[in-house]
Amino acid sequence: MNPVVKVEGLRKRYGDKTAVEDLNIEIAKGEIFGLLGHNGAGKTTTIECILGTKSMNAGTVEILGLDPRKQRKQLFERVGVQFQQSNYQDKIKVKEVCEITHSLYKKAVDFRELLVTFGMAELENSMVSELSGGERQKLSVIQALIPDPELVFLDELTTGLDSKARREVWKYLSKLKEKGLTILLTSHYMDEVKALCDRVCILKNGKVIAMDTIEALTKQSPYEDFEEVYLWLTGEEDE
Repeated sequence: MNPVVKVEGLRKRYGDKTAVEDLNIEIAKGEIFGLLGHNGAGKTTTIECILGTKSMNAGTVEILGLDPRKQRKQLFERVGVQFQQSNYQDKIKVKEVCEITHSLYKKAVDFRELLVTFGMAELENSMVSELSGGERQKLSVIQALIPDPELVFLDELTTGLDSKARREVWKYLSKLKEKGLTILLTSHYMDEVKALCDRVCILKNGKVIAMDTIEALTKQSPYEDFEEVYLWLTGEEDE
């Protein structure tokens, strides 16, 4: 079976600085794949290069068998994206944001059902500017799911959410995975990574230092807790 995401030899530089170096990834249909690393490790740059929103210096990328740089229109209907920082107009309501997103897609799902699922139904007529940071984060995840995508990119998806809300999001994403949704996510929460991810790729200074299942990486380490494993792999366990 062809991978949903295939990245070969991805390299991205900013002047003399290498942000991502020789990255190779394959993600299968229905897999939740975690891209991990400290701030500045190259996670967001990698996602932007994969999506074709940022040019790369070398390498090839295929998403759902398509080249994201040359076939963006074809991919538009099939991919959802949530970035860590989402900008909205100052005077726009939650439902208006959802209606605009809904109107862009042929196969969009009922955004009101998503608002209910994410505990946002009562905020439908609220101004986005009045939302808390966690509520804005949930709204950005909803925007990524409105197209009913085959593949979704989630960048720090539960930042700002309380523990209950985070676990509710995890349950919903797990259900979507069972239906065949493929997810590439970044996260600083190792409990989230352990709960969701089938495999992870850990970056340090733009280079892959580990890529495997959480179980396999844990067995290769002197630790049992994955957060300690992650810190050990990245060389941060004493920091």
